Amino acid sequence: MGWQVLLFISVLSLSAVCGQVSYSIPEEMLKGALVGNIAQDLGLGVERLKSGKARIYTGSSEEYIELKRERGVLLIKEKIDRESLCGQTMPCALHFQMILENPMEFYTVTVEITDINDNPPTFERGEMKYEISESALTGARFVLEKAIDDDVGVNGLSSYALKPSDNFALKTIIRGDGTKHVEMVLQKPLDREKYEHISLVLTAVDGGEPQLSGTMQILITVLDVNDNPPVCSKAEYKVSVTENAPIGTVITTVMATDVDKGNNGKVTYTISKSGAASLFKIGPDSGVLTLDGNVDYEKKRRYELDVQVSDQGGLSDACKVIVDVTDTNDNPPSINIMSKSNTVSENMKPGTVVTMLNIQDPDANENGKVMCVLNENIPFAIKSTTNNFFTVVTDSELDRERSSEHNITVTCSDEGVPSLSSSVTLTLQISDVNDNAPVFERSSYEAYIVENNTPGLSVFTVKARDADWNQNARVSYILEDSSVNGVPVSSYVSVSADSGVIHAVRSFDYEQIKDFHFRVKAQDGGSPPLSSNVTVKILIQDQNDNPPQVLYPVQTGGSLVAELVPRSADVGYLVTKVVAVDVDSGQNAWLSYKLQKATDRALFEVGSQNGEIRTIRQVTDKDAVKQRLTVIVEDNGQPSRSATVVVNVAVADSFPEVLSEFTDFTHDKEYNDNLTFYLVLALVVVSFLFITCVVVIISVKIYRWRQSRVLYHSNLPVIPYYPPRYSDTLGTGTLQHVYNYEVCRTTDSRKSDCKFGGAGSQNVLIMDPSSTGTMQRIQSEKSILDEPDSPLEVRLL
Repeated sequence: MGWQVLLFISVLSLSAVCGQVSYSIPEEMLKGALVGNIAQDLGLGVERLKSGKARIYTGSSEEYIELKRERGVLLIKEKIDRESLCGQTMPCALHFQMILENPMEFYTVTVEITDINDNPPTFERGEMKYEISESALTGARFVLEKAIDDDVGVNGLSSYALKPSDNFALKTIIRGDGTKHVEMVLQKPLDREKYEHISLVLTAVDGGEPQLSGTMQILITVLDVNDNPPVCSKAEYKVSVTENAPIGTVITTVMATDVDKGNNGKVTYTISKSGAASLFKIGPDSGVLTLDGNVDYEKKRRYELDVQVSDQGGLSDACKVIVDVTDTNDNPPSINIMSKSNTVSENMKPGTVVTMLNIQDPDANENGKVMCVLNENIPFAIKSTTNNFFTVVTDSELDRERSSEHNITVTCSDEGVPSLSSSVTLTLQISDVNDNAPVFERSSYEAYIVENNTPGLSVFTVKARDADWNQNARVSYILEDSSVNGVPVSSYVSVSADSGVIHAVRSFDYEQIKDFHFRVKAQDGGSPPLSSNVTVKILIQDQNDNPPQVLYPVQTGGSLVAELVPRSADVGYLVTKVVAVDVDSGQNAWLSYKLQKATDRALFEVGSQNGEIRTIRQVTDKDAVKQRLTVIVEDNGQPSRSATVVVNVAVADSFPEVLSEFTDFTHDKEYNDNLTFYLVLALVVVSFLFITCVVVIISVKIYRWRQSRVLYHSNLPVIPYYPPRYSDTLGTGTLQHVYNYEVCRTTDSRKSDCKFGGAGSQNVLIMDPSSTGTMQRIQSEKSILDEPDSPLEVRLL
């Protein structure tokens, strides 16, 4: 296989290189054949093709050539047919571009497709017919059809030849456009008595290598005069007709010839009277023998007919037509059921006979041979035992769960063309055996239950299905024995034997157990019973049932803890950080911090998310040294729970200053350690003093009454007597005056239990339940005031 390369390269501006390369290849090259090494022909390296992502661009036309960048060659992508691509156009070429990038370059590639001699000359018609009288003159011309060759050049049409050439010669005429036309010229008179029909072959040859040719047949009928009696072409005709052929079917044509012309040469055909004459008729002028009745191979297989031919002059001849009736496949097989079973067990072994059949087909030979098959995808097969006898047997294991009933369609077909068939459907019931264990709908189960649930609550339902039937498919659910943290699982959950509903036996606590596993067994009612089990996982969901717990600052009862803030602290100074936790989970454990109370709210703030206490303004000399902050910690549950913590802050630059200011805090802490005891003691003392006061007041009243009675009866002047420090504030009687008691303390009496105020004051016990305990401690919040007339204040946190 030769190829040519023509290379033209030109350099354009803007660093875009344009070149041209041309190849010449023959058509019909195989796919993958080499066109040319374009990398070598363009002086490009293979690496340049790879780095430039070389590709072929053909526009919208079909790609016949492909580029292999790894080798730098052009290959045939699709087989090229020059005639389909260009027709008679010369030259025939493919034009496309090869494009590269970095820098951008393109090359024009032209691939010329050369013609090979792959198309022979052809005629539009396979034959031409002429009727020529035997009296035609020598030199008569008859125009013939020209041949067409799709190839071009030397591979195109070259010449014509006519054989045999006894009576006719061939003449080729070249027109002005270069096309070749051919004529047939009579060069010898025709003789009908010798050659009534002449058959010639016109051959067109091209100039390619190898040389190809095409032929057309020329049929010539020679017309003659009538000077001879009719003569049958055959003394005996043997023909055949298929049974059940429709009336009017042409069987054969009886041919008789008469060399005469006119009425003397006109031939008439008749059938002699016979028993078969009613089934056939013949055309009186044409001699065409047709069917005029129904023939049946099974009744009669051969008919003999006598045909007489005569012309108008009374001359005649006779011939015999033998008609053989051929069998057609007009009888389908007949299926007879000899014995069958209506029900079989699904554990029946393969090869068990379920039905016996007898098949009959009255046709002959291949038309009477019968083959039987079953419908697809059923576990049965059909076997031939003896001639025309068949049995249907089990072919594989039966499975009632896949199909409880089988419709077995037996189709029997003969070997005729076209084949005829008959079918019968057998219905077979499959009885069940317990061969399937219950199957759970899931391989494992997972359910959620909220803690603090009510015992007996329905958690969820496990469901198992048994593919068997009736009692074999009845499923019961059993809780398998196991333990959870050493406790039997039956004390946690129970399973309904009939429905598979799982109930919670106890109330769950998320903080104690977050999840647990157990297994449930599903057992059917077969004999023996089959079972399967599944793992169930119960996950306890958290509720907001635990308040936050403060870890820092730690609230101690024996000592005072205070955070020191220098007076030079700037805005945003970190004082301390409240650290709290919540044993709940999820959003129930998301904590937020708020400043509930403060000595100076304008000085401190609490980070809502991190609990950091920072200054929100510059600390000044006017700010009190002792700062008391109450921070409330809330979780994000619904409803939310909270805890409070008291943070003592000292605003000072030196420790002695802090120590002097917070001495009272230390006493308060020591006092609060025994707050409960002192509170009870205070209540007892107050109650005792109240009763004592009531008794004294009543005693004084009785005493005064008796004195007034004595003075009244003694006629002595009444001189009112008032005890020391007794004042008549209202002037309406002694009972309206308030008698004051005072308990005096030592200089270290801050540790004492209670204090009664001075004149006009009442004993007050103040309880503040607004705060809750933190870290299971009862902490004091406020010390006893220093002023002698201040009331007693006790606050319980």
